[in-house]
Amino acid sequence: MRESLRAGILEGRYPAEEQLPTEHDLTALYDVSRITVRRALHDLENEGLVQRLQGRGTFVRRPQVTQDLARLQSFGEAMRPLGHETSSRVLSVREVKPPQAVAQRLGLTMRTKVSEIRRVRHLNGAPVSLDVSYFATTLGRRLAKEDLASRDIFLILEHDYGLPLGHADLIIGSRLADEALATILGVPPGAAVLHVDRLTTDTEGRPLACEHLFNNGEAYQYHLQVARDVPKAPAAARKRGVSR
Repeated sequence: MRESLRAGILEGRYPAEEQLPTEHDLTALYDVSRITVRRALHDLENEGLVQRLQGRGTFVRRPQVTQDLARLQSFGEAMRPLGHETSSRVLSVREVKPPQAVAQRLGLTMRTKVSEIRRVRHLNGAPVSLDVSYFATTLGRRLAKEDLASRDIFLILEHDYGLPLGHADLIIGSRLADEALATILGVPPGAAVLHVDRLTTDTEGRPLACEHLFNNGEAYQYHLQVARDVPKAPAAARKRGVSR
């Protein structure tokens, strides 16, 4: 029965967020014991295909979308080639005194105001990320006039402003969603969300944007392939055929 349920989920017979039949119904449907049903649901939960909510039942998880971190891309650049629809909802654009860490990363003093842009990023119509982006006010005022609901900031910087991007420095961790963030992302308060601290620079290494990205880890994940750089043994050791 486990394989049958797995196939039903992967083939779309059980759509995302739909409730599966109850344990009692599955027992009758597959003519198996309650222990067999629970073991199968437990295995599917470990695979990330379903979520079991106490007192409510078992629900099909939304499939996770993966973004490759090996390239510096905007949200839309990464998702659209995979066949996904993306959009943004701008919550606010304002000038604020920057948090200390933001001021340091942008090379500004805390007395210098910055432009703060808050957006909710949607993937196939569902909210998956809250992006809080900081820019120098000169740049932020230009961006405030743009259509940020349908256009990616990275593309605006490069194509419209002639500011080629160089690289980004990322720190990835987790945060517990407070009530406001939970409401935006559609997760329970206190749920763990992915937090990405990203500093993006131009090709000369000058900081352009400091961002805090809060992602719904249930629907969105990152992928990065890394190679192991094996240190060479000292010359004397290589001559003796000894490795350290």
